[in-house]
Amino acid sequence: MVAGVRGGLRWAAESAAGHATTFGYLSGWRFVRLLPERQAQALFRGIADQMHRRGGRGVDRLRANLDRVRPGLAPEELDDLTRDALRSYLRYWCESFRLPSWPLEDLVARTRTVGEHHVRDALALGRGVVVPLPHMGNWDWAGAWACSEVAPLMTVAERLEPERLYDEFVAYRESLGMRILPLTGGDAALPQLEAWVRGGGLVCLLADRDLSRTSVEVTLCGHRARMPRGPAVLARKTGAPLVPVTLHYGERTMTLTFHEAVPHGEGDEGIAAMMQGVADAFTVALREHPQEWHMLQRVFVEDLS
Repeated sequence: MVAGVRGGLRWAAESAAGHATTFGYLSGWRFVRLLPERQAQALFRGIADQMHRRGGRGVDRLRANLDRVRPGLAPEELDDLTRDALRSYLRYWCESFRLPSWPLEDLVARTRTVGEHHVRDALALGRGVVVPLPHMGNWDWAGAWACSEVAPLMTVAERLEPERLYDEFVAYRESLGMRILPLTGGDAALPQLEAWVRGGGLVCLLADRDLSRTSVEVTLCGHRARMPRGPAVLARKTGAPLVPVTLHYGERTMTLTFHEAVPHGEGDEGIAAMMQGVADAFTVALREHPQEWHMLQRVFVEDLS
């Protein structure tokens, strides 16, 4: 059975890197849950190492991004960091395939937090909170934990092709307790997010990359990058705290670090300053835990030409 699972998971790993087919994901969801956790993790670690040896566009981009986060590394040190980041990335996929079958008490027991009061204090007063996150650790795990232990959570998901794949992802995340809105192809997301926050809810948005015309330029890890303005706009419109959260793994745990709320600002300059505050929090985490950044796409302005 393991040989068959390995073949299906290789497809899943490639789909995670942008060479997707629906079969790859669905095979992962079906089969990875059948394996003991250690065996599943070892399998995905092996796939990550194969991806590292094989290389390719996504792996090269990851290496270049990490070189900007941790400049000055020797080539072999950067290579080791890239391998470790791929292992973290594939750990995310392994856990995400298995999360729906995890006992909730196990997930909660394996979650660590730092600065949780930055969110809880606001929620206790009936205020919603806007949480921007980078692609670090396992944001699905973080969302499932938050829905259980903190507050109902709403987020936005990019539509995937084919449609069945998007539907499976929505069903998966909603099974963990999250409310999912489509980025495109549905009712406008911002009014729904705004109503959710005004009702005292939690909104979590991945926010470390946006190459659209509406993005704002920030300095991330000492380099120009572009990030979405949406988290800052939503926080300012609703008066909600803008609390960046970053994630990193332990051996069998994951830590959520809640950073201090970013001050609100006025006008377009205020939005840019708010997102710079988010970028500053991300920078601290990325420099401390660079191996947790799952960014296999272009993010820095210097790489866009």
